[in-house]
Amino acid sequence: PPFPPMARDAAHPRLPPRLYLFYSNRRPEDAAFLAELQEMEWSNPKFRFIGTMVEPEKSVDCWWGETGFIRRGMLERHLPDLDSPIYYFAGPPQMTMAMRRMLEDIGIREQAMRYEEFYGY
Repeated sequence: PPFPPMARDAAHPRLPPRLYLFYSNRRPEDAAFLAELQEMEWSNPKFRFIGTMVEPEKSVDCWWGETGFIRRGMLERHLPDLDSPIYYFAGPPQMTMAMRRMLEDIGIREQAMRYEEFYGY
């Protein structure tokens, strides 16, 4: 996925914009780069990592973060304003379609969305 390199660049302390990364997986052990992304948040106040697991009960690891799919309520809990960000998202086609619909329902314009579909999950 393109997000770890993007997060590394954007999490650099001298860059002005804030970056919020919502990262959804089934279980913590399925989440590539999880420890690195969490560490980036601890080392840079401009980078906010919001991990969510949709099946944490099937994990051997404990999970203390968000649970469930990324929905409007989760965005509202973590973003200061839903209208101003540019939303980047990537994943299986079904997930990207669901994210587009959700964002459109919120009132986010297509021009504020950047997405990529990954097959084979």
